[in-house]
Amino acid sequence: MRAPGASWVSVASLVLLWLLGLPWTWSAAAALGVYVGGGGWRFLRIVCKTARRDLFGLSVLIRVRLELRRHRRACHTVPRIFQAVVQRQPERPALVDAASGACWTFAQLDAYSNAVANLFRQLGFVPGDVVAIFLEGRPEFVGLWLGLAKAGVEAALLNVNLRREPLAFCLGTSGAKALVFGEELAAAVAEVSAQLGKSLLKFCSGDVAPEGVLPDTQLLEPLLREASTAPLAQPPGKGMDGNIIGVGQCLLYGLTVVLRKKFSASRFWDDCVQYDCTVVQYIGEICRYLLRQPVREAEARHRVRLAVGNGLRPAIWEEFAQRFGVRQIGEFYGATECNCSIANMDGKVGSCGFNSRILPHVYPIRLVKVNEDTMELLRDAQGLCIPCQAGEPGLLVGQINQQDPLRRFDGYISESATSKKITHSVFQKGDSAYLSGVQTLGTGVGMAGPRLTSPLSPLPGDVLVMDELGYMYFRDRGGDTFRWRGENVSTTEVEGVLSRLLGQTDVAVYGVAVPGVEGKAGMAAIVDPHGQLSPNALYQELQKVLAPYARPIFLRLLPQVDTTGTFKIQKTRLQREGFDPRQTSDRLFFLDLKQGHYLPLDQGVYTHICSGAFAL
Repeated sequence: MRAPGASWVSVASLVLLWLLGLPWTWSAAAALGVYVGGGGWRFLRIVCKTARRDLFGLSVLIRVRLELRRHRRACHTVPRIFQAVVQRQPERPALVDAASGACWTFAQLDAYSNAVANLFRQLGFVPGDVVAIFLEGRPEFVGLWLGLAKAGVEAALLNVNLRREPLAFCLGTSGAKALVFGEELAAAVAEVSAQLGKSLLKFCSGDVAPEGVLPDTQLLEPLLREASTAPLAQPPGKGMDGNIIGVGQCLLYGLTVVLRKKFSASRFWDDCVQYDCTVVQYIGEICRYLLRQPVREAEARHRVRLAVGNGLRPAIWEEFAQRFGVRQIGEFYGATECNCSIANMDGKVGSCGFNSRILPHVYPIRLVKVNEDTMELLRDAQGLCIPCQAGEPGLLVGQINQQDPLRRFDGYISESATSKKITHSVFQKGDSAYLSGVQTLGTGVGMAGPRLTSPLSPLPGDVLVMDELGYMYFRDRGGDTFRWRGENVSTTEVEGVLSRLLGQTDVAVYGVAVPGVEGKAGMAAIVDPHGQLSPNALYQELQKVLAPYARPIFLRLLPQVDTTGTFKIQKTRLQREGFDPRQTSDRLFFLDLKQGHYLPLDQGVYTHICSGAFAL
């Protein structure tokens, strides 16, 4: 784009003609002609199309900065802000459990979290210690997280789908001194008991010990009833971030949040109507699940005006908004520790946010070129990162400034994980920038604590693309991960599990696109030269060691796999051929979730999958 150069020429022309004594209207017309003739018309078009959007974005940025400055000057932390909310509206509903109907007021949430804080202080926990929380979503989860924060203790939030080796690894990596788990997850904890350190304190949420609970586990609720509900005399002064999109709105602004342990597509709109919800949070899969439900009365009677989240496919974006009457979709891209988060503020279909083309330096982020297979940054002759042009895929980076709360990066508990998220000489020589798309084992500090979901680090990650107006779109999850059912799946992890179960057989795992389905379905190519592998016997073992979203939907049994000179399995051809039986003579299988086993995948099954007749 030649707009910047053309603008300087037009300004110079305006000044020159004015100095020659011509009327300013003639000078302005001549300068405009030079500007447009030099290609500046493209920039004028961008200004006309994006000025309103950018001004609104700038106003939001200014308001956020002013609020952050106010909180920093007052040395506010999230618990302190929450305390002011409690004093203002103690009897207002804070959290509602849609499954049980239980309602916690702000005063009750405050008392419960105070009991948690006092209990762990009495047990000898000090600021900086870590406690792992392995609990499905319900009010107690929020109370535990907030109570630990009041005591200055960091919460490691464990993915409830973790089992066996991944669960044990994440617990060990977090450095947790205690584990709090729900009674529904007691069996999962028992499975890894031999791998847990003897010094790890274990607490089971509830009043009654569930079957199979470990003998050294204490029941949490009786202990909390005996603990003081008074605020700590000397609350920690450490500030905290995280979970702002969801329950953070309850803690910071006094809004009522409705929780449900497990997502229910059939009950979703009924819950929205019953509890008079006006905002809902989603991941892309939730929207697709809702669209697959039969039309029901409740979906036309709700008052939801905004759906906020990430992963909503452009193909179903408008259908979702029109069918359910949701006026605004707030798709966003970012993370707790991210310094370059973006958001859709004006309803641009498919976009996860934007960067101003008029004032790009106000919020210093940039989409830079990468090798999509390795996610390695590409650099120019001066050693700087190469900005992406419109339509070019790349990695979103944000310039780091530790003095600016919106641009700082506090890092993770693991120093090696922190270093993998920082690169240098991006915008200019010697600067530092945060790599938003590179996936690492999450051990983020702050109120959200470590977000632990996988035993691998680092993991290549997100690829975005930007259009001419600065709108950004999620393109894919490159490298060694893909997204399925709203979760990030590590191909390396699944390959390791499969290979171990099959006696170290060569295995290649990759994601394949399925028409009309969000994300990519897992597919495993397994070397089986003698045709002895039983797919269903394998599935019985996979259920014990892999989370549901990580189990391969498709299998390909082949005599051998292509490898590089360093014996690395090549996946490009396999991924290109996918699960189409016309592309290979190898045996193919499809996981039929209704029947609970793999079916041979022939042309008929393939057609049914592509048409949506078989549920994935």
